[in-house]
Amino acid sequence: MPEGREPPRHVAIIMDGNGRWAKKRFLPRVAGHKRGLDAVREVVKACKDMGVGYLTLFAFSTENWRRPQEEVTFLMDLFLRALEHEVAKLHNNNIRLKVLGSRERFSAELSERIARAEAKTADNDGLVLTIAADYGGRWDIVHAVNKLIASGEREITEAMLGEHLGMEWAPEPDLFIRTGGEQRISNFLLWQLAYSELYFTDLLWPDFDRAALEQAITSYWQRERRFGRTSEQLPEHLRRDKP
Repeated sequence: MPEGREPPRHVAIIMDGNGRWAKKRFLPRVAGHKRGLDAVREVVKACKDMGVGYLTLFAFSTENWRRPQEEVTFLMDLFLRALEHEVAKLHNNNIRLKVLGSRERFSAELSERIARAEAKTADNDGLVLTIAADYGGRWDIVHAVNKLIASGEREITEAMLGEHLGMEWAPEPDLFIRTGGEQRISNFLLWQLAYSELYFTDLLWPDFDRAALEQAITSYWQRERRFGRTSEQLPEHLRRDKP
């Protein structure tokens, strides 16, 4: 980490390209998902080492249920195995795990594993790792609105809605990264990404490593975040032109 530079507090990533990575190597798509898990481990470690406070990974969208059943089943099994084998490591490294999404279509076993993992790491105060699974930004907003309506609210403010969104525990992402060459948000954290810096790379997710993350953060440092204001109106800690 360069002297005088602070990492983004919250990094959000769409991990795209597992299937294409496998196809380029004449492997089944599931091989790309397996290799993608290795990339997750490396990026989590890199964020922890760099002092990033929150890392949010888009693992499975509400739209992904339309993929071939064999692939969906494999992804659910991979998620379950990851919870079985990785949670102890996360806990030992003071990382808190949270899962963002509906969970209604998860198996009882997977839902139980998620609850146990979140409970086990709940008191950790290091990096907060959030896995977005069966998640969609539109679902998140509608779900929050319905909760407010159910509570009797008739006029909803931005602040009220923000408090009922799925990631109310975290600051909005400073840096959004998407791998795989596509340049769109794809229904990920639609509300929360309003003022995030967007970074797109052609690297497929299994090839995304610490060096690639550092390159993305370097790009982030070179930008000036204004939030609709001039640079002179920004708080000092948000200015990108300071030494």
